[in-house]
Amino acid sequence: MAAAIAKEAVIRKDFITGTVSTIYFGGGTPSLLTAAELMLMMDIFSSHFSIATDAEITLEANPDDISPDKLLEWKKAGINRLSIGIQSFFEEDLQWMNRAHNASQAKNCIQLAQDAGFHNLTIDLIYGTPGLSNERWITNIETAISFNIPHLSCYALTVEPNTALDKLIQKGTKADVDQQKQAVHFDLLTTRLEAAGFEHYEISNFARPGFRSRHNSSYWQGKPYLGLGPSAHSFNGSIRQWNISNNALYLKSIEQDLIPFEAEQLTDEQQLNEYIMTSLRTMEGCSLELIEKKWGEKNVSAIKAAAQKYLQEEYLNLSGNQLILTKKGKFLADGIAAELFQLN
Repeated sequence: MAAAIAKEAVIRKDFITGTVSTIYFGGGTPSLLTAAELMLMMDIFSSHFSIATDAEITLEANPDDISPDKLLEWKKAGINRLSIGIQSFFEEDLQWMNRAHNASQAKNCIQLAQDAGFHNLTIDLIYGTPGLSNERWITNIETAISFNIPHLSCYALTVEPNTALDKLIQKGTKADVDQQKQAVHFDLLTTRLEAAGFEHYEISNFARPGFRSRHNSSYWQGKPYLGLGPSAHSFNGSIRQWNISNNALYLKSIEQDLIPFEAEQLTDEQQLNEYIMTSLRTMEGCSLELIEKKWGEKNVSAIKAAAQKYLQEEYLNLSGNQLILTKKGKFLADGIAAELFQLN
């Protein structure tokens, strides 16, 4: 697969112009890539794209895949940031989520990464699971802080339709998600991390100053990006395209120098609504000045009108020309954004 992804990069080398400031190895299990595969892709990227000397190069890793040898290989390949799927530091939670790693590995892998010189780390934590008490959730947060991890991505458990978890909940084998508990966990999370010096710079993301995810921030800012491999998405500012998910068909197409993708031309309305959705999730908020410049005064007036009830109920603040979610509004971000969408 690595060779096919490298070949796709060569075929699509003109998709991105200018300097590439971030590279992200994610989706699936990139931590299973061999050193040779990583080096092959990095060599191809360096040969066909202008990579910034200070580029942020992230690799997603599972705790059970992390070892001193692997960490050394990743360093040699140019990886300078790790995203580790911890999810929880408690055995009960990891078993409930059917994770391959255990609580000991969750802690040990962080220490191993730091000992290997990876200080730009982010970990994922999940809250709002049925068995997770407030006390255990606080311990998860405090454990992350104690490791001096500079970035955390924290997500409320969501149950996708027709998944194994959804079916078990429908049968009554597992408890359903409690949104009120999730709201309490979210409040505990934001309060404790902000007190510890973290910026709550995006709904699910917290960083110490200077450690925001540059890669993910580019998505929220609507910048163009190139995605390589099965199911990968790309965006050029107005057109979104995504590769097919079938591995065999993807490999066969790449062998024939073809990119197997579908595409969607976003309308002005869709681009505006995407901007509202993504910008409102950030601490800087939604710029009405930018909306006026790109989409016109009529849309600004309509958005202000739709925002009035949330301003009155203190779910939103209007600071200058920026609409910014309040602390209590952040937990309802997606619903509030949808109310501000413009439908022509």
